[in-house]
Amino acid sequence: MKLLMSLLAAACVTSAALAQPSALSLERITADPPLAGRLPRQAEISPGGQWVSFLRPSQADSEVLELWAQPAAGGEPRKLVAAADLLGGAEQRLSEAEKMALERQRISQRGITGYQWCGGDDSALLFPLSGDLYLVRLGAGGPQAQRLTNTPDAPKQDPRCAPDGKSLAYVQAGNLFVLPLAAGGQPRQLTSDGGATVSWGLSEFIAAEELGRQRGFWWSKDGKSLLALRVDESGVAVKTRAQIFADRTAMTEQRYPAAGEANARVGAFVIAAADGQRRELPLPGTAEYVSRAGWFADGTPWLQWFNREQTRLTLTEFKAAPRDIAVETDAAWVETHDDLIETPRGLLWPSEASGRRQLLLIDRATGARTPLTQQPEAVAHAVCVGERGVVFAAAGDLGKSQELFVMPLAGGPAQPLPGAAARQWRDAKADRACSRVLVTRSAWGQPPQLELRGLGQGGAIALAGDAPDPQLKSYTNVPLALELSAADGRTPLNAFFFAPQAARAGRYPVLVLAYGGPHASTVSWGWGRDMPLIAYWQQRGYGVLTLDTRGMAHRDREFTRAHFRAFGKTEVADLFAAVRQLPGRVPGVDPARIGFFGWSYGGFLGARAMLDADTPFAAAVAVAPVTDWTLYDTAYTERYLGLPDGGKAASYASANLPARAGLLAGPLLLVHGTADDNVLFEHSLRLVEALQTAGKTFDLQIYPGKAHGIAGRAARLHLYRTMDAFFERHLKPGQ
Repeated sequence: MKLLMSLLAAACVTSAALAQPSALSLERITADPPLAGRLPRQAEISPGGQWVSFLRPSQADSEVLELWAQPAAGGEPRKLVAAADLLGGAEQRLSEAEKMALERQRISQRGITGYQWCGGDDSALLFPLSGDLYLVRLGAGGPQAQRLTNTPDAPKQDPRCAPDGKSLAYVQAGNLFVLPLAAGGQPRQLTSDGGATVSWGLSEFIAAEELGRQRGFWWSKDGKSLLALRVDESGVAVKTRAQIFADRTAMTEQRYPAAGEANARVGAFVIAAADGQRRELPLPGTAEYVSRAGWFADGTPWLQWFNREQTRLTLTEFKAAPRDIAVETDAAWVETHDDLIETPRGLLWPSEASGRRQLLLIDRATGARTPLTQQPEAVAHAVCVGERGVVFAAAGDLGKSQELFVMPLAGGPAQPLPGAAARQWRDAKADRACSRVLVTRSAWGQPPQLELRGLGQGGAIALAGDAPDPQLKSYTNVPLALELSAADGRTPLNAFFFAPQAARAGRYPVLVLAYGGPHASTVSWGWGRDMPLIAYWQQRGYGVLTLDTRGMAHRDREFTRAHFRAFGKTEVADLFAAVRQLPGRVPGVDPARIGFFGWSYGGFLGARAMLDADTPFAAAVAVAPVTDWTLYDTAYTERYLGLPDGGKAASYASANLPARAGLLAGPLLLVHGTADDNVLFEHSLRLVEALQTAGKTFDLQIYPGKAHGIAGRAARLHLYRTMDAFFERHLKPGQ
């Protein structure tokens, strides 16, 4: 034990004794250009393979995105079009529905925020802008922009080109339209009952926010039909949000299905593009959520759907009659996925039935299952299937890394793609033929880089991005990887520790960064967006601990299901256990001066940690916290906690933070944006009222008009300054 402590002490001293960089300020962390540089956004390989297209910020304003492309064979990137080229100085306009759709996709920029290749010959790209639709045609004379519609007061949403590129479909005022792209083509309306509570071809709030489905219609392979979802929100409760700005208050009504309440009713239809004739695809009454949809190569539509409990995921095809091809069940819940791919040997499909997420093949006719991957850790997702087999991403190093592999469909060992290495994080997307992949690679202290690789070929082409600040390397310390024990005494928890750089004699305070909730991790060998903030805190004399508790992502099923019927229990116990182990594992930690910072679910975790008589924390910052799970949405909350029974269900009552207000005994800073449409501002207001009623003092910071991400450089700088002052006041008294 003494030898181990000596080694750990040496590691911490080495970290602190690295060449001292110049002081890193909060102003620089939030300034433009970012320390980490910029990766090309929404990069895609063109259908014919000639180009890699992407979005990048304007030189004039980094909050405005432009459409660019780079030759796939190598060469300089070129700008195709910018919003300023098309709007002629007019201000870009977005409807409230468009703003909410961008929020669901976590897009806070303006300009060209989304696009797609139109057809299969690499000649045109489609995008919406300020209510209208545009094409950029690529020809010998360079890119030429074409305005397709000229009715900006009737915003067009989610435009999609037919596979042959001869027409497109879009949603306007809740109805589906088709627009032929031939000269003189006029829009043709396919549906007519869309309106305030009914929409065609759009994803409802739950699908976009919790199921990862951002679209609501799909073209058939021959371009003659659309598979479209009809959403009826008339039964969904209306929540009125007061978007409180500094100079005004805008009242916004939002159909928001809180836990235990009615969801939108979703129906599926096949609609003829020529005349709007449609037939409904019959779904059973137990089909609460449609998570994915599409067409098989033979022209048969399919749907993936969940029951309300999300314990059963069914893949159904619709020929003359519906037929279930695959059913995945789990006593806790089944995860949604994008891994359904047609292959010559069957349908690619993921399953956690073995206790670890792996890929298998399903015979479409019989439903017979053939195991495919046998990775020692969980498979993250499939990338593509082609002549060389299936390309997939899988976890390593107990979920702290991710690597890319390829294996034959006939079975055999999986081989890592060129460029594999320890302690990195790689992911990819592919072209249609699965012959080339766009690989994103990052490592600790090394921001993501994008490159184009041909499968089975050596070498790679780097994709244009903005390089990191040269000073970034001087701020980077290698984390000390710790394996702490969960509260059960047997499950290893991933943790990184960063020693203070401005070390003083005696013990030092520590800040803990954790999320605690499902579908995320904070401990990774990949690039972490909080790395500059961690470096700043190190320079300020803090040690920093990042931690993944049970219930978080990239581990086996037993680990990820820890939240079943319990929020604020297992992850809190693990957090407390890990923090109490830290002083015995890392020399110099002052157990009386440990603080916490968390956002969203991490905000819930931070507030919950302070509302506990046994807390090991001296202070905590909780940003946009969920405080009452009966206020949060159906699909997410019920997946883990079940139905609320008016909040009386034990799983909800035990996770209710206002009910614990009387337990607050230490400093707590609550932070919330008033326009948050994900974790509604009401969450913090309820906890504020309960704390005031209990006679507890606390700190509160409100950001008028800001949504869940509190976006914007000025707001983020103010938030960081507020946190910095809070921790300085409560964790460094007398220093």
